[in-house]
Amino acid sequence: MQYDPIKRALGSVFNRNPFLRILFYRLLDLLLLRSWHIRRELRLWKKSAPKGAAILDAGSGFGQYVWRMARIHESFHVVGVDVKQEQIDDCNQFFEQLKLGHRVKFREADLTQFLEPETYDLVLSVDVMEHIAEDELVMRNLCKSLKPGGMLLISTPSDKGGSDTHHHDGEGATGFIDEHVRDGYNIEDIRVKLFKAGFNHVEALYTYGKPGSMAWKLSMKIPIILLNKSKLFFLLLPFYYFITFPVTFILNYLDVMQIHTSGTGLMVKAIR
Repeated sequence: MQYDPIKRALGSVFNRNPFLRILFYRLLDLLLLRSWHIRRELRLWKKSAPKGAAILDAGSGFGQYVWRMARIHESFHVVGVDVKQEQIDDCNQFFEQLKLGHRVKFREADLTQFLEPETYDLVLSVDVMEHIAEDELVMRNLCKSLKPGGMLLISTPSDKGGSDTHHHDGEGATGFIDEHVRDGYNIEDIRVKLFKAGFNHVEALYTYGKPGSMAWKLSMKIPIILLNKSKLFFLLLPFYYFITFPVTFILNYLDVMQIHTSGTGLMVKAIR
């Protein structure tokens, strides 16, 4: 299943003016369970964050989390990096329109080559590691780019079905999102990789437990399947979400409030 064409199509609709762009960010905050977990972790981090903190969004995409982190405190400086130059240009233009260009910048960068020693207090990596074959190299680069005591926050699929992988006789494995290079991370394996990369303390917790898995199917999987079948479903999306959103909201809330013994997602905090 190709996810990037869907993201580009949605972006072309919501990027027409700043109001629609911010509306898009807020809708993603409500619909995407990973955003719920990330916002909770950012609120916790803010309590001990230094004034004027330097933050890196490693794989910034549409800029949703850069916008969120820039609004946490007016003194924070945020850098977003991504491999897609068109998204970098688009995000720089948008944040200039918001008068945030003095403390928010976007740059093109390959995370396998990215290294800015002891620069950042926080690095965020959301749904990025599962796309990178050389993930251990990236983890080392991000560790070195953190200041001592800085934190790397990772949201990524687990190996408990996070990529919704299916095996077919004679055809190998296919995932719901074709762009993934691995099925998901084993919770212990990612801890070992991060310690090996140079981190001193690592916490890894499951997300997307039973309520979160149901929420993901309602808010993401079903709409993406239908949009891949026909772009006409764009016209029906508002009505679909009007019906399903109350259920998704409750399921997202339950997932964030519970501690899961297993789940299709991982939230990982690594301290240098």
